[in-house]
Amino acid sequence: MKIDYNEAEQLFHLQTPNTSYIMQVVKGGYLAHIYWGRKLRGIHALERIPYVERCSFHPNPDPRDRSFSPDTLPQELPGYGCGDFRHPAYEARQAHGGTASELMYRRHAIISGKPALEGLPATYAEADEEAMTLEIELEDAVTGLQAILRYTVFAEHDAIARSVCYRNAGGAAMKLQRALSMSVDFPHAEFDLLRLPGAWARERHIERHPLAAGTQSVESRRGSSSHQHNPFIALLSRGADEEHGEVYGFSLVYSGSFLAQAEIDQFRSTRVSMGLNPFDFEWLLEPGESFQTPEAVMVYSAAGLGGMSRTYHRLYRTRLCRGRYRDRERPVLVNNWEATYFDFTADKIEALAGGAAELGIELLVLDDGWFGKRNDDRSSLGDWFVNTEKLPGGLADVAKRVNAQGVQFGLWFEPEMISPDSELYRAHPDWCLHVPERRRTQARSQLILDFSREDVCRAVADMLTGILSSAPIAYVKWDMNRNMTEIGSAALPPERQRETAHRYMLGVYRVMEQVTSAFPEVLFESCSGGGGRFDPGMLFYMPQTWTSDNTDAVERLKIQYGTSLVYPASAMGAHVSAVPNHQIGRVTSLEMRGHVAMSGNLGYELDLTKFTEAEKTEVKEQVAFYKSVRALVQHGDMYRLSSPFTSPVTAWMFVSADRKEALLGHFRVLAGPNPAIGRIKLRGLCPDTMYRLEQTGRIYGGDELMYAGIHVPQMEHDFCSILYRFTAV
Repeated sequence: MKIDYNEAEQLFHLQTPNTSYIMQVVKGGYLAHIYWGRKLRGIHALERIPYVERCSFHPNPDPRDRSFSPDTLPQELPGYGCGDFRHPAYEARQAHGGTASELMYRRHAIISGKPALEGLPATYAEADEEAMTLEIELEDAVTGLQAILRYTVFAEHDAIARSVCYRNAGGAAMKLQRALSMSVDFPHAEFDLLRLPGAWARERHIERHPLAAGTQSVESRRGSSSHQHNPFIALLSRGADEEHGEVYGFSLVYSGSFLAQAEIDQFRSTRVSMGLNPFDFEWLLEPGESFQTPEAVMVYSAAGLGGMSRTYHRLYRTRLCRGRYRDRERPVLVNNWEATYFDFTADKIEALAGGAAELGIELLVLDDGWFGKRNDDRSSLGDWFVNTEKLPGGLADVAKRVNAQGVQFGLWFEPEMISPDSELYRAHPDWCLHVPERRRTQARSQLILDFSREDVCRAVADMLTGILSSAPIAYVKWDMNRNMTEIGSAALPPERQRETAHRYMLGVYRVMEQVTSAFPEVLFESCSGGGGRFDPGMLFYMPQTWTSDNTDAVERLKIQYGTSLVYPASAMGAHVSAVPNHQIGRVTSLEMRGHVAMSGNLGYELDLTKFTEAEKTEVKEQVAFYKSVRALVQHGDMYRLSSPFTSPVTAWMFVSADRKEALLGHFRVLAGPNPAIGRIKLRGLCPDTMYRLEQTGRIYGGDELMYAGIHVPQMEHDFCSILYRFTAV
């Protein structure tokens, strides 16, 4: 890890353990992109940027040099209006109405460590020697707009974290209308674009297709990162797969509306940009004011998608997630939602806890319905006081009764929402997002609290603090069950209304920071109707996320496989639920449901008191086995072996950092007549080490397991799976 600056050539060379990122100040001040890829010692001057005279449709800032045009220059932070016709990274409207701008190099600084981003989640370094940061200041001499570009490289991760701080150093107010976090230009377009689209109960499926001329984008305009798209894209060299080929990953550490896009121009070069969605966005910058963008994390891998994923996993698991549970094994839990929905009593919760303790389950989570007059989803959000009809002794009593069974107690909240039928709404009808003279559109009979307001943030933080102080609560599930409509705030003036959605997100982050810091012993899990806000921004405050409301084991293969492209298994909540499945009605074996859920943070979401003796025995064995391997699953390296999107078989494995232990999961959805004998090759092991397959006692060489593979047993029924554990001998 290092950052070199060649003053004579104004050349910046950023290095991670295995990659290089090179930029140069050219033609009097343009910050140009030179190279990003495998680690280089340097790059010859003649091989940096070729300048070729084009036709008159490519403007020349210097009439004496027709070979130079911003329209063909690979730029680090391109603007619009002064010669570059491609998508810009920023746009600022001045007092006279114009938006033309050109940011030129002014100065730079190289800093040990990694400065925090004020008010925003971001990756971090625990010590200065873990990272180095380059800050490059650009300025538009006409308007006074400045941009401070930050690039951080890490000593142990092949990742580059980028962000921009835009500052008004001029004498007049201006409005940012586009403020992206990063832009990078590639000299060709021979890439496939990979993205993770989906929907509620069908999150983060994988789509891959060749880039075409024009712009291909992924975005959310919903006020959250959304079920529909994840704030991530990747460019893959043609033919790249899990273990081979070049991959460039782009991930945004943000939980609101975003944009990620790839633009192919007429000369087949590619511009990738990512950041806050410019749609319905504007930010007023008075003189002297600044605006900080979220962080984009860029990863290059020469070892295919698997190499990219493992870089993201290690970085996000250890230097994005924080707190006591970052490195701690996560508890096995049971959630009462699909067991009781809104219909429960303290006695029922106590009985579930007793059943959990009998099976070795460590935590019980009381879900929706414990507060206000909440007997369905039509009322009481915002009324965060105990429903004494269900829990006459309050939270402290039910928590005590759960703890007496030897089980920890957890609680569900939806702090960002308000029901029109609530005491809070009747007292503060202006506290929700709304636009004057427009209806207040409801979804799930609820509106959204205006977290852009300081008074709302204080009230919610005080409420959460009061409840978490009232009982021994070990876990919190923070839910959010709708997207934004009528985005406006009664507390903002007209000229700042288009700041509402981002100010909302800053308010949510502020409250999360306050509450999670005040209760470091609590394990927080984020949720948004399942995986509607499964993004790096949430992981900064809460180290795991409810992966999807869809708990069907077959659907979860795709959801968890796609999620693993960016996010580690330690971030994924994965539960065994009842059959027929409550989302799609499928009946799968308890064994397969358990095996799929063990590939994340294991939990159960069903009525344990209705288990047969045989089911109790099986679940008890599942829980015991998972406890023996959960450190491996939650903190090991993941290797994807067979994709549910392209094969009838799904397979993945987890390998410990010292390569002395591995867990293989193999899942077949549908059986076929007279099938071929299955063989699977493992990955990530040490070829010179001997491994014992614990289920059979057989000894294999690591080289044999990886290069020759092993036979898997015939699976004669639908929905079959195996988990194989290997240990070094």
